[in-house]
Amino acid sequence: MTWMNSQNSLQKEFVLKNFTSALQFVNKVGSLAQKINHHSEIWFTWNKVKITLTTHDQGCITNKDWKLAKMIVDEIVCKY
Repeated sequence: MTWMNSQNSLQKEFVLKNFTSALQFVNKVGSLAQKINHHSEIWFTWNKVKITLTTHDQGCITNKDWKLAKMIVDEIVCKY
């Protein structure tokens, strides 16, 4: 699963089954972000979730962003 590197951030859009699935997905991403204290930008609508990862205090992508991106794929996406 490829993340797009754009404007000093990693970005990925996920298409889910419906609103409920998208909301559950967002909550799971939020829990992972909280666990490692690295909070992403999350936007979602009916069945789509867009995640943007960047390390704001560094102004660029860091290992924290790659770590959270991998966790999202390994711990959430692969289970859908």
